[in-house]
Amino acid sequence: MSQAPRFARRAFTAGLLLAAAGIAAAQPAGAPIRLLVGFPAGAGSDAIARILAEKLKDELGAPVVVENRAGAGGQIAAQALKAAAPDGHTLFLTHDHSIAILPLVTKNPGYDPAADFTPVAGFATFANVLAVSGGTPAKTMQEYVNWVKTARGGRDTIGVPAPGSIPVFLVQLVGKKYGLDVQAAPYRGSAPMTADMLGGQIAAGVASVPDFIQYQKDGKVRIVATIGARRDPLLPAVPTFTELGFANLGDYPWYGVFAPAGTPQPVVDRFGAALQKALAQPDVKRKLTELGLNVAYEPQGQFSGRVRSYTRTWEKIIQDSGFQPQ
Repeated sequence: MSQAPRFARRAFTAGLLLAAAGIAAAQPAGAPIRLLVGFPAGAGSDAIARILAEKLKDELGAPVVVENRAGAGGQIAAQALKAAAPDGHTLFLTHDHSIAILPLVTKNPGYDPAADFTPVAGFATFANVLAVSGGTPAKTMQEYVNWVKTARGGRDTIGVPAPGSIPVFLVQLVGKKYGLDVQAAPYRGSAPMTADMLGGQIAAGVASVPDFIQYQKDGKVRIVATIGARRDPLLPAVPTFTELGFANLGDYPWYGVFAPAGTPQPVVDRFGAALQKALAQPDVKRKLTELGLNVAYEPQGQFSGRVRSYTRTWEKIIQDSGFQPQ
């Protein structure tokens, strides 16, 4: 045998070994993995992250530490992800707001999702909803509209978890469709907003199913409309905004995991596979479903497409609203 083929084989084998060594160096066995969350301990995203972290550590053979970088609707955590080394030690568990919406409503968010992040996988969708306080007589959207017109002179304040968020634009769409003078009242998260609903300070609020589901079950709030192309499995009696005649509200908000741009593909694939296995465990799916999520694993390619499509939809809605980035 000539020396050339033998040399080529040796070079190819050496290349494989170097690539494997690079991946191992990027993600040493047993090294802790930080899972960034953009909201405080006890919030919905934090609860979701801790459920998954417990299982992921077994699948990855390494501690998975939930790190709360709360503030600015996930903006601080997103900036921390951008600054992190692309070595597989830092990932970001988030919903659509931090990735798709904040860059559309903020002049300088400090990151560009398309350039600075690598989608790893999606794992759930959920619905934003309009809910009314149990202290009001309304049980449906039309009853709420009628109540505002008769009892409030056509004016009302509707709570939202944050300024420049999807709930803000949903409030605008509700006012426009029904001829109401309704204003969004931004809170610092869904918890204080819901507390004011329960206390009677505000009659209605827009947030996610996970934010309202337990209060709905207890009869303390009444969800009257949901985003989505079909009714939420947890709320089969509640119509969608689409059913009520609203356009372009069929795309579901989502939860997913992101890595810094430049993270080696084998590392991304490894985490994605671990996430898929964790989600397949019945107790994990049950816990996440109880939090109001529709659990479904989406691999990197499929999830990336969802993120792009969702962003385009809301970019148009936000532009049409006349909102100016702040």
